[in-house]
Amino acid sequence: MSTVSSPQSEVQLMHSFAAKYRDELTQNILPFWLHHSMDAENGGFFTCLDQMGNVYDTDKFIWLQARQVWCFSFMYKNVSPNPEWLKMALHGADFLQKYGRDTNGNWYFSLTKEGQPIIQPYNIFSDCFATMAFAALYKINPLPEWKKIAIDTFENIIARKDNPKGKYNKLFPGTRDLKNFSLPMILCNLSLELEPLLGKERVDKFVPEIIHEVMNVFYQPHLDLILENVFIDGSSSDSFEGRLVNPGHSIEAMWFIMDLGKRLNDSHLIQKALDITFKTLDFGWDNENGGIFYFKDAKGYPPQQLEWDQKLWWVHVEALVALAKGYVLTKDARCVEWFQRIHEYTWSHFKDPNYGEWFGYLNREGNVLLPLKGGKWKGCFHIPRALYLISEELASLNC
Repeated sequence: MSTVSSPQSEVQLMHSFAAKYRDELTQNILPFWLHHSMDAENGGFFTCLDQMGNVYDTDKFIWLQARQVWCFSFMYKNVSPNPEWLKMALHGADFLQKYGRDTNGNWYFSLTKEGQPIIQPYNIFSDCFATMAFAALYKINPLPEWKKIAIDTFENIIARKDNPKGKYNKLFPGTRDLKNFSLPMILCNLSLELEPLLGKERVDKFVPEIIHEVMNVFYQPHLDLILENVFIDGSSSDSFEGRLVNPGHSIEAMWFIMDLGKRLNDSHLIQKALDITFKTLDFGWDNENGGIFYFKDAKGYPPQQLEWDQKLWWVHVEALVALAKGYVLTKDARCVEWFQRIHEYTWSHFKDPNYGEWFGYLNREGNVLLPLKGGKWKGCFHIPRALYLISEELASLNC
């Protein structure tokens, strides 16, 4: 890992990454999905794409459909008014409107390629990303129907937030009642995404609650880590679930918190989020092979997840976003050191030099585990969003 010798050289170094990330977004990642994922016959997108972009499964997962609608809408608004990007966004939105919800307005988890439901709406993250998708569409073309879908879905999320899975929850009540970090985490980001639709007053009332939940409930000071599951009262459970740490989730949430800190002009909140980021990186980094572990046990016991030592695409790019934002906001030199380390690992291991896009899954040693470019969980979202945010943040530095 290279070093820098002065604050000015740090700024110049970080600024120098901006063009690389923007070019990767516009010349590699977005063209790959544009050329390979559209289902022109049935609507929506194919996300199960092999290394070369060939479709290997035709099921359609609502949260990935919605994420791709969000992505092309967002890039159309913020990068370039490319008519092909708008066409992609509208193509996916039409499919979602026709087939995505049950009669109660809950978004299914998956559909056939024709739009028939396969898996019930047990997963509230389908709803979260559908909300983001239609909010992003509304920002580029304020149609009332898109605003209604986004707001109605958001209100449904809020109504379900204390029991997200509802009747699909398989846990026995009253024995070990845990709540999960994922929804409070995503609500940090979702609140800002929807502010133009919800209004500042609604978001002002909402933000303190979600900041408290992330920073005072799931963050455990005695561990200096964020836990994936805690008891309803915020205390920790000495169990597999209760000791689980997902470094990627923790770090992604911290850049959400930094965004909220910036909105509130709260430098203390920003610094606390950055400090937790550094602690999580120290805890989650594989000192032997490089890269960030997928899961770890807070007390160092063997994790329950057999895939705990894999290295995943989204974990690394979200860490890069957090470090880019952290540096722009604080000029903390530790951001530069960590950014270089993770940048070098990420670009040398995940990027496919032969067929475009990036691999998603590596083994502990950093070798490609699955050569897919998309599947049930990986789609057109984390990489393009990260590339855009990193390039924007670092381009803003005044050299």
